[in-house]
Amino acid sequence: MIRFTFLSVGKLKEEYTKKAMSDYCLRLSRYGTVSSVEVAESDIEGEGEALLKKLPERAYVIVLDLHGKMMSSEEFAAKLDRETVSGASHFVFVIGGSDGISKKVTDKADLRLCLSPMTFTHQMTRVIIAEQIYRAMKINSGETYHK
Repeated sequence: MIRFTFLSVGKLKEEYTKKAMSDYCLRLSRYGTVSSVEVAESDIEGEGEALLKKLPERAYVIVLDLHGKMMSSEEFAAKLDRETVSGASHFVFVIGGSDGISKKVTDKADLRLCLSPMTFTHQMTRVIIAEQIYRAMKINSGETYHK
């Protein structure tokens, strides 16, 4: 069974982001187990150390990074599918804080993913990536959702 972990700096503060994450986590639970791990906000290096301590050993690490690779939803779905076929069963999505993400963390990434050249709050980034993971699972299952 696939595992999805959201490893994030800071807590979800706005009620609408909490509701959206709850909804997408519930939807994703059809495809695997979903968990969220939050570390406290501090400076980039402190956040980086905290994130590194929470990274599981054998996970496929996807760091959300403004300087990462941009993909369409179909490309992202295909990437998750290829990695699953190759043996990945635990995907960790790392979302940094408002000042960015430590190079020590990006160096641990199996994939550095850029959602957009625009900047989003880390709370909105969590919702956007959760929706894209759900979309990818629907695409890979041949289910209707993606248009």
